[in-house]
Amino acid sequence: MNRRHCASAAITLVCALSVLITPVQAFAEPAPPSASDARPGPGSKAPKKSLEEVRKEIDALYRKAGAATDAYNLAEEKAEKQSGEIVKLARAIVVGQSKIAELKSQAGAQAREQYRSGGLPPGAQFMLSDDPQLFLDGVSRVREGQQAAQGVLGELTRTQQDLETYTEDASANWKKLEANRVKQAKAKKKINAQIAAAKKLESQLKKEELARLLKLEQEAEYKQQTAWLSSGALKDINREASASGKEAVAFATAQIGKPYVWGAEGPKSYDCSGLTSQAWAAAGRPIPRTSQEQWRLLPHIAIKDMRPGDLIIYHGDASHVGMYVGDGAIVHAPRPGRNVTLAGAGSMQILGVVRPDK
Repeated sequence: MNRRHCASAAITLVCALSVLITPVQAFAEPAPPSASDARPGPGSKAPKKSLEEVRKEIDALYRKAGAATDAYNLAEEKAEKQSGEIVKLARAIVVGQSKIAELKSQAGAQAREQYRSGGLPPGAQFMLSDDPQLFLDGVSRVREGQQAAQGVLGELTRTQQDLETYTEDASANWKKLEANRVKQAKAKKKINAQIAAAKKLESQLKKEELARLLKLEQEAEYKQQTAWLSSGALKDINREASASGKEAVAFATAQIGKPYVWGAEGPKSYDCSGLTSQAWAAAGRPIPRTSQEQWRLLPHIAIKDMRPGDLIIYHGDASHVGMYVGDGAIVHAPRPGRNVTLAGAGSMQILGVVRPDK
């Protein structure tokens, strides 16, 4: 029963292999509060949000979308790995089934031969001879026949056990694949919801307000960058990039101007970790796909030891990454609606620095 179940599961997995291959509110700066504004009466409208409040709200939404993008990318990477494993196992199952059919054919041929010779292997007939030499030849042939039969049966047993193992492994990988596909779908839904909410806020702004919003973003980044530089973070940092680091920097800076698209890893668009992972792949040093995995798995470096090519991980959840290019600057893919660009390395909250080629 186990073997029939094994064969049935194997056929199901082999069939599954084919699937694998296959009204607008304007926002303005608030006016100074008056006495009449202090206590809004019944039925009064809520006060308009300031552009700074809108900027912070949009920034928070895109931050959440960035974190969800990392979850999506990780689930996608795992799903691709599981798919690859299933393909390998399905091929091994097909080979195993073919081998079992061949071994069964050999065993059947041996059984039919014994039946035709009266239940005795051909060599056994010589053992009945009075000729000593024929007797010895018969003994040798019987032993060889027994060993061959045992070999076929032993190999058949081992192949059936291997096939059962392949089937169990493929089933386990299939469950993992489906789990990662569910994670992808949930992350994708969350990303789209956060980006849609941010775009809705932006769509409610007038043209001059959008320009002012962009200026506020730049002022906030400049303020953080200035504070970071004033802290002495770059003191004595004047290291040259390694040979592979120079290649990674060259690749990353060549992408400046290309749009941010979540989940993208080139060549026409990138998300933040798609840019850094592809830059280091181009330098011959493959690294993890997501910023969170880059932070978790790559060697950590003190900021004072930073050199061009190193990756700076941002925010407490490691949801953003940029590549340090020297002189206190990074190249990064910021967020939806923005392009790959240069920015101050201290313009966002730094979590830490990692070095792909350490």
